[in-house]
Amino acid sequence: MAIYEIPLSGVPQSFQIALAGVTYKLTLMWREAPQGGWFLDMADAAGNRILSGVPLVTGADLLEQYEYLGIGGELWLQTDGDEAAVPTFDDIGTTSHLYFVTA
Repeated sequence: MAIYEIPLSGVPQSFQIALAGVTYKLTLMWREAPQGGWFLDMADAAGNRILSGVPLVTGADLLEQYEYLGIGGELWLQTDGDEAAVPTFDDIGTTSHLYFVTA
C-alpha cells in the first residue's frame, strides 16, 4: 500500500496531479451553506468532467462509489488530532489532509 498526500492550501483551487499514473485536474471549492463545506470536482487532463460535487467528508473513501471509473486508488480526508473532524475553510491543507491510497 502506498499513501500520497495531495498538497492543498486553504483557498478554493484547481490543479493537475498524477494519480496512479494518470493526470487529472482537481478542483476544490468551498460552499457557504447549511450543508456546505469543501467539495471536489475531478476531470481528465483535457478538462472532461469525471466527478462533480463530491463532498470532502472524513471517515470514508471518497471514491468508493465510483470504483467503476477505474481511478486506481482511494481518496481519504483526515484531520490531525481528530480523524472524524470535518475540515473547515481555514484548515484544509494544514490540519486537514487529502490522501490518495493505492494497493
